[in-house]
Amino acid sequence: MAYDLQEQEQLASIKAWWDKYGNFILTAVTAVLLAIAAYNGWGWYERREAGQAAVLYDEMKTALNGNNAARVKELAGALVERHPRTVYAAMAALHAARSHHDANDVAGAKAQLRWVIDRSGHEEFTLVARVRLAGVLLDEKAFDEALGLVTGEVPDAHATTFADRRGDILLAQGKSAEARAAWQQALVKADAQHPLRNIIQLKLDSLPAAAAS
Repeated sequence: MAYDLQEQEQLASIKAWWDKYGNFILTAVTAVLLAIAAYNGWGWYERREAGQAAVLYDEMKTALNGNNAARVKELAGALVERHPRTVYAAMAALHAARSHHDANDVAGAKAQLRWVIDRSGHEEFTLVARVRLAGVLLDEKAFDEALGLVTGEVPDAHATTFADRRGDILLAQGKSAEARAAWQQALVKADAQHPLRNIIQLKLDSLPAAAAS
């Protein structure tokens, strides 16, 4: 009998506890299950989107190999419009910018590069686009805007290209001492195998001798 009474008391206690907290627990469990479902659904969507983008990018590589500039631009537009969050869209926009530039469509090249910088969300490609856009603006003699793109702290992997482009812009402004400092910094950041190392050294060698202090 004592056991039955104890059991009844435990059941009553559990019932009271459930009456107080049951709705909250059910709500929390439902929220967790919905979050798991949403996460799995989002992962499936991202994998599907990346797969579709990869197919378009493969087509674009074929067009690049065939020097089909019109098709490159068309596929880049499709990637940017349909799959803007994928890495393939950023890569496609960079390729399209080169195609526009080679066709003397400077406005088109700038638009593609600005899209990568402002909207791609992929830092590695954003940094590449900043250097390339600075080069386009340098050709247009938009020196201040170009310099702004390659000024500031960047990861070491991009420090040489940023400093090299900065030197180009500063020299074009007639600031040879500042250009020298930028190229010297570029060399400091470049390892022995960096593809720009010899070019930067040639630029430094072509400068007039620094004035004695």
